[in-house]
Amino acid sequence: MIKVAKFGGSSVADAEQFRKVKSIVGSDPERRFVVVSASGRRFPQDNKVTDLLLLVNAHIEYHVDCTALLSDIQARYQDIADELELSYPVAERFGEFAAQVKGFSPEYVVSRGEWFTGQLMAEYLDLPFVDAAEVIVFHHDGSVDMERTAMRLRDRATRLGSFLLPGFYGATVDGSIKLFQRGGGDITGAILARCLDAGVYENWTDVSGFLAADPRVVDHPRSIHRITYDEMRELSYMGASVLQEEAIFPVRETNIPIQIKNTNDPDAKGTIIRETAEEHVKEHLITGIAGKRDFMAIHVQRAHISNDVGYLRRALSVFEKYGVSVEHVPTGVDSFGVVVNGADVKDSIYSIVNELQHELEPDSINVVDSLALISVVGRNMSRRAGTSGRIFGCLGEAGINIRMITQSSQEISIIMGVNNADFERAIQCIYDRFVDGEMVEMPQLAQ
Repeated sequence: MIKVAKFGGSSVADAEQFRKVKSIVGSDPERRFVVVSASGRRFPQDNKVTDLLLLVNAHIEYHVDCTALLSDIQARYQDIADELELSYPVAERFGEFAAQVKGFSPEYVVSRGEWFTGQLMAEYLDLPFVDAAEVIVFHHDGSVDMERTAMRLRDRATRLGSFLLPGFYGATVDGSIKLFQRGGGDITGAILARCLDAGVYENWTDVSGFLAADPRVVDHPRSIHRITYDEMRELSYMGASVLQEEAIFPVRETNIPIQIKNTNDPDAKGTIIRETAEEHVKEHLITGIAGKRDFMAIHVQRAHISNDVGYLRRALSVFEKYGVSVEHVPTGVDSFGVVVNGADVKDSIYSIVNELQHELEPDSINVVDSLALISVVGRNMSRRAGTSGRIFGCLGEAGINIRMITQSSQEISIIMGVNNADFERAIQCIYDRFVDGEMVEMPQLAQ
């Protein structure tokens, strides 16, 4: 079986982290293909190399001398090479880059973080280095040419048997460097896993997978050992993210599981992102709970809304006009609400309400601010009747008022709106009652 192992910035931050990566890769001969990010923070107040290179671009744009900044970046790589006794000529190669930096595209400059990290790690692991610009092919619109990319990656794999690939970037057919969005190293790893038909895509980071709740709200929440792609998307949307969301799509289409592991605790079980479960295995009723504060709901009421074709479309077009993303649209017989991020409308809410009044001629419009959204996610909730009612009852017993309720069409999440002031108490209440303990036995393979 082929395992693709991707190591994030925290996993390659310094020489000590390099040693951990080598131990992990060397412990399993199936880890023949490695993807690395640029070196990340060594300590909380430190800077990621990618951020420093973005700052280099800003210096160049505003004609500010960036010599000292480039020297700091070079020193990061020189320290790693010296401590690990690597032969890679950091001073010479980085000096060549620094001397010409003003002539490079901003994307090329930023990509050098992964490139230099990859060069050092390839030597340390004794793996061939494959430049992502030679194998990850972008269309000019920024999408990946999967056909060309797969052909090139498979060719390298066949000829080399194993290799190290820097993440986050590739190139168009004419050789222009293109970047993925931030966190794009995860996407690189997923593309490689897909193209090589890997048995598993391992994503090594500084946490032991997904947690069932935010540890800033719940003390020592349990780890989630298995999560489906849809559940991951639901929780990630509410901020519980350890993986770049776009990374799931290349491997999901080919049913390759993703294993989230901790470089600093490699024996921890971690989280596996996979659709199927074993028969008769007990799983938690609720997979996880996540939420965010500071939303706003604009409630519109008018008699016989359902008879007015296009009424809701006209309302949503007002938000579109102001460039505001709509989070949820809970509806009633003669009313509906539009839930938006409060920060998105802080400068335009009065204009939006006035335009809604003009466009819709409603009986009333009511704005509710300081709203927190909490998403309770669980693929097994539909297996146990009355789960939603019990959750609402739990909050009622705690004296927490629910301002809004909506449920996903797939029945894997229930989203509730509560006052900002009740946010942490609501999460703790639901976690204590449902998330931490209640189990469901799998009578058959999950769909």
